[in-house]
Amino acid sequence: MTFEQKYQAILEKDSSFEGLFITAVKTTGIFCRPTCTARKPKKENVEFYENIHEAILNGYRPCKVCKPLEPAETMPDYIKDIVSELHQKPFEKIKDYDLVQRGIEPNRIRRWFKRHYNMTFQAYQRMLRINLAYKKIAGGGRVTDTAYDVGFESLSGFNASYQNIFGSPATGNEQKTIINIVRFTTPLGPMFACATEKGLCLLEFTDRRMLETELKDLVKRLNAVILPGKNKHLDKALEQINEYFKGTRQNFSVPLHTPGTDFQNKVWETLQTIPYGETLSYEAMAIKMDNPKAVRAVGTANGANRIAIIIPCHRVIGKDGNLTGYGGGLERKKWLLDHEGA
Repeated sequence: MTFEQKYQAILEKDSSFEGLFITAVKTTGIFCRPTCTARKPKKENVEFYENIHEAILNGYRPCKVCKPLEPAETMPDYIKDIVSELHQKPFEKIKDYDLVQRGIEPNRIRRWFKRHYNMTFQAYQRMLRINLAYKKIAGGGRVTDTAYDVGFESLSGFNASYQNIFGSPATGNEQKTIINIVRFTTPLGPMFACATEKGLCLLEFTDRRMLETELKDLVKRLNAVILPGKNKHLDKALEQINEYFKGTRQNFSVPLHTPGTDFQNKVWETLQTIPYGETLSYEAMAIKMDNPKAVRAVGTANGANRIAIIIPCHRVIGKDGNLTGYGGGLERKKWLLDHEGA
């Protein structure tokens, strides 16, 4: 990246550059992440470093606004504790009064959930309870008993929440697939992971432009609803992705659930045969699939991949060796290839 490109990125607070460079300000002696919300310095007062270590060695100290020593968009400890508690006891209802008793400002937690989950904290709690209720009813539980078991104070309130999420009353016969979702942090910025009972079905950076379209497509293909909740495949995926970024894992074993056409799935399966640290062109992919004329179709299917990193579409490059499009941004693609030593 040129100096101009990096400077433009910090002006726009572009999160797709998170983890790719560090901004150091000569006049203040501090260094920041690309998304820092502090007042932007003049060009002549800026220099860029590849990582935090370089900035520290050159005498700069971390910014107190963007906290570059912490992982990007880390979930605050007080929210992490509450989310963990709710997942352990989804029938528990934490009200504003309870938050105040814990020394937490209710508006603060509401703003955090609205920003990162696009819902209120109370809505998040309701969705956890509805998730538990659905599983109980699907397992043969009575609607009335389930409503009170999971913490709803009235049957009418439960039915309204249930129908709002599933589109049908709890007494209906229509079975929906549950897609559980979790947000987590990586060195390249926050990501969303989604999984059904069959396996991981989505892994994307939260600023991916096509994310909303991908989620809607999954909901339609699987006749599903997306809810926060516990899922063994999510636990395994997060553990393995963390190991990948630490450099201790090269292959993944988490089960995948990839609804799509036969051709798309063949492309996604072929992607998983590209070894760690190696790359392949779209043309070579088509040849490997015994369909050398399908270069354009291979590219389209590659772009439709919903499971970043684990289905390694970042390892596909142009025939001339140049990097080509990547949903998470070309700079992230370069970082991933450098990380793998490709």
